[in-house]
Amino acid sequence: MALDHDRFARIARALYESEPRTPVRAPSATRIVEWAEDVRRVLFWRHFGRDRKIATLGHLIEEVGALEWNLARLIHDTLCGDCGEQEGPCPELERAFETARAFTDSLPELRAILEEDAQAAYDGDPAARSVDEVILAYPGFFAVTIYRVAHRLLQLGVPLLPRMLTEYAHSRTGIDIHPGAEIGRHFFIDHGTGVVIGETARIGDRVKIYQGVTLGALSFPKDERGRVVRHTKRHPTIEDDVTIYAGATILGGRTVIGRGSEIGGNVWLIESVPPGSKVLNRPQIEVRA
Repeated sequence: MALDHDRFARIARALYESEPRTPVRAPSATRIVEWAEDVRRVLFWRHFGRDRKIATLGHLIEEVGALEWNLARLIHDTLCGDCGEQEGPCPELERAFETARAFTDSLPELRAILEEDAQAAYDGDPAARSVDEVILAYPGFFAVTIYRVAHRLLQLGVPLLPRMLTEYAHSRTGIDIHPGAEIGRHFFIDHGTGVVIGETARIGDRVKIYQGVTLGALSFPKDERGRVVRHTKRHPTIEDDVTIYAGATILGGRTVIGRGSEIGGNVWLIESVPPGSKVLNRPQIEVRA
């Protein structure tokens, strides 16, 4: 069957003309995925470095340098888009490289925090045989790793790129963590599929979350013109040493789960609970022989 070139040309022209002519301020999704894997390889070079044969300090130095350079280019694309046609140097280029340097300088700190997260997973899951298994195989740890990288970039003022990174982790694991959420140390997501942690959620230290948990917004306030008001506290606060079991839904920016509480499976919670609370959902179950 012959191709209908004229029809294809009409469709292509309509699509071409519908696109705005302003630069798209976004990096390539493929490059973001590649960089995300590179940063994991640098952070845990003994586990993932074999892919690039990172066997010596010299090799790792080269990988860190490449990671910083590639991040600077991604940040530049995010800040400036396609500015290849402008005259003179791009004003955002220096900012991109300064931000990339600041991120690279924070890698040892990120590694230390992630080591605590990996230890939390090992301590909290009797099925884990080693911390190495957590780092290599646990989807929750993968999602938390990408979140912590993305959160650091967001703290450095990088737009869009942090969200694209966490959406990559979301697509791989089913765990949706907004890069704006604030999550403390020694954090563990067990199993993980279906977990949602909203932008303004605040999570303390030594918190454990199971699959299907939602830390979401109860409602979206609107202004006098009916537009959603942004940058307000919409998601709950989870204090230290809290465990939230599978399927629990906790909503609202004013909702605080007190330190040391346990939230049972399938609980629907839209109000605060004091420290040390145990919140259970016990529907009547009848078993007939």
